[in-house]
Formats: sequence, structure tokens, C-alpha cells
Amino acid sequence: MPRSPVMQVMVQAVTKAGRTLRRDFGEVEQLQVSMKGPGDFVSAADRKAEETLRAELERARPGYGFLMEESGTVAGTDPDHRWIVDPLDGTTNFLHGLPVFAISVGLERAGQIVAGVVFNPITDELYTAERGGGAFMNDRRLRVAARRDFHQAVIATGIPHLGKPGHDQFREELSRVQAKAAGVRRFGSAALDCAMVAAGRMDGYWERNLKAWDLAAGILLIKEAGGFVTDIQGHDNVLTSGTIVAGNEAIHGELLKLVKS
Repeated sequence: MPRSPVMQVMVQAVTKAGRTLRRDFGEVEQLQVSMKGPGDFVSAADRKAEETLRAELERARPGYGFLMEESGTVAGTDPDHRWIVDPLDGTTNFLHGLPVFAISVGLERAGQIVAGVVFNPITDELYTAERGGGAFMNDRRLRVAARRDFHQAVIATGIPHLGKPGHDQFREELSRVQAKAAGVRRFGSAALDCAMVAAGRMDGYWERNLKAWDLAAGILLIKEAGGFVTDIQGHDNVLTSGTIVAGNEAIHGELLKLVKS
């Protein structure tokens, strides 16, 4: 499948960063690990991957700004374009030897996400989307699941851990969802949760207390795969609210009612 120039740039960047993560994953016990907060780890692998991504993206589009998990905001000379980068979404999985993590890169143009890439370097699954151009995994076009009966749906979520707020709120939401759904899954990577909804592997997804770099690429994947994405209030405000509810039209609507109750 032919890719646009900007998508070529993004794919090359995540592929290069993915090679370093794959090598480090094989030597995970040797990584230097520091505490960034309770239950929230950052490793040498995060920083190395972010440096690779920034170097590759900056070389190809030198005027674009950045919003990055580890380095924060970096202003560019082009005020309309910004890369939103998570070099290792699923750090805790990575550090425990679980092959469920991803690199996520979104391109924001004038406040709108126009391109996104999510890449799991262990499974070699590359998810790509451009606004108006559809969503793909390794060049296979994606569609969200067609199930409309919530009782048959499997829903992804994130569980607040040590140092994160909203434990009681999450348990209330979970009790309502698990009483209606066929299953609930927690994978530990918001970017991959979104990608799995886009691919039809998960029927829906909800989570709170996320950052823009967790979601920028993933929300475009879901929308371009025919899905619905809002914040937990039902608004088109996902990146700034840090909350997400996603699925096809029917599942999204039912899930939204359950978590808003």
C-alpha cells in the first residue's frame, strides 16, 4: 500500500525506535530503572526510544513542535504542526517482560490529529491511520467490530494503580460494565487498547486519567476504522479531558451510559 510522505516519515521513525526497544526488551533485567512516581517507572529504554523518535521526526520535518512523555513540550517554528509522542506505552509491561507495549506517534495539525502510528515491535504489528484515508494494520484495512449486543461484547479498560486517583470510582464503573458485558480485559497500554478496538479485537474501551500521548494516534485509528470516540461526558474532548469511551456506534452508546451512570 502506498504511503504519504508524512506517513513514511512516521513509519521509519517508529521502526527505528522499535529496533532499540526490541533489543532492550531482550535484556530487560540489565536496564537502568529509576522511580518517576509511585508505581510509575521510567527506564533507559524510554529515553533512548524518545531520542530516536525526536531525531528522526525533526530531521524530516525540522519546524514541527513536540509533545513528548519524557521531555514534555518543545516548541517548533511551525505553530500549526506538532508531534505527540509516547516512546514506550506500557512501560510496566516492558519492565516485567510482558510483550504488550507500543510506540505511539500522532501528528497534530491546527489542533486536529491528522495522522497516527502505533507499533508493537515484539509482534511487529504496525497500525497506521491518516485523516480521511482509513486505518490499517500492516497494510490490511481495519474495521471496528460489528457486534451490537453489549452482552456479547468484550471491553478493554485501564485499572488505576498505586499513586493514581479514582480507585473507588473505577470499581463502581467496572461493576456496572461487568454485569452487562461478555468480558472485560486490561492490557496495560492505552495505545494498544485503541488499536485493538480499531482492529475489531475489542468491542469497546473506556479509561480515565490518561495523557494526550497515550491517545493521540489511537483515537484516529478508531475513527478511521469506523468507530466512535468521545470523552466520558460524551464530548469530542478526549485529548484534553484525559478520558475515553470508544467502540462502534451501538457499543459506544451503551458503554457511555454505563460509565456515566
